[in-house]
Amino acid sequence: MKAPALTEDQRWNAVLRRDRGVDGAFVYSVKSTGVYCLPSCPSRTAKRENVAFHDTCADAEKAGFRPCKRCRPREGSSRARHTAAVTAACRLIEDAEDSPNLDALARQAGLSRFHFHRVFKNLTGLTPKAYATARRAEKIRGELPRRRTVTEAIYEAGFQSNGRFYAESGRLLGMKPETFRRGGPGETIRFAIGACSLGAILVASSEKGVCAILIGDDPNALAADLQDRFPKADLVGGDKAFEETMARVVGFVEAPGIGLDLPLDIRGTAFQQRVWQALQKIPAGSTATYTEIAEKLGMPESVRAVAGACAANKIAVAIPCHRVVRMDGGLAGYRWGVERKRALLDRETRG
Repeated sequence: MKAPALTEDQRWNAVLRRDRGVDGAFVYSVKSTGVYCLPSCPSRTAKRENVAFHDTCADAEKAGFRPCKRCRPREGSSRARHTAAVTAACRLIEDAEDSPNLDALARQAGLSRFHFHRVFKNLTGLTPKAYATARRAEKIRGELPRRRTVTEAIYEAGFQSNGRFYAESGRLLGMKPETFRRGGPGETIRFAIGACSLGAILVASSEKGVCAILIGDDPNALAADLQDRFPKADLVGGDKAFEETMARVVGFVEAPGIGLDLPLDIRGTAFQQRVWQALQKIPAGSTATYTEIAEKLGMPESVRAVAGACAANKIAVAIPCHRVVRMDGGLAGYRWGVERKRALLDRETRG
């Protein structure tokens, strides 16, 4: 049964929301610019009196409008085909014992090698090779605790040689494979709990660098949170030698302008790490929207995934997820409380 057509008010509300769910149902034209757009177009919202709605791209062009160069409404159908092709390629990568090569993936997608590589990266934010590596990393995290040896887990996860895996193991796991396989025993995490103007603060560091900065109201809850993150690690608290690191982090919270030059031990999926790297490039005193971050990553349809990566950030202030805001400038959610987010932004704005 065909869905009823949207009313003009419903269409206008969809444009205001930039609702991707109705892309393909209609397009809208803007009299003042002479272009027509998808409902989800990220361009600045036009005045209502300048907007008209059309059922198809052909209708809009017949009325004298040209396609928007930003949202490219005529590519809607090709975008759907590309999405289906990339989804199939991802399934093939995940199910194959040996990662299929680029030529095989491109043939299945019905695209040239170069075109497929570009489409895949645009939609996932990763090259096919990087995606395959990330998926193997997820597999090996699951295999290591279950297998008798690291070597057995390596091959079960799809790595074709020990050498290739060990060359990437530190980045993929954040620790030695044998340590990961045993659930983290032997890894020492030093931490300290202090106070700052935002409340209680916990700073923790591995051998590689700061691996957690947690802020909250209850110091005991912060300690329990750290223990949950590293259930079998050796947590060392009250270390006087660690007080300098704590002091530098607290100083940065109070006066962001001084900067924070500390090594970080960033652990997350390949996508999360790309988002967190993008956050670190937002200058103090500035903000970016979730949509802008997704577009900078070449993944404009991954706004929700970007928001999820921000929520998963465990290293407050050093990875500045507080600098990400909603499209309308609203503060939205923040893992450590919206009021703390507002306070951090105010301090950075004041310089």
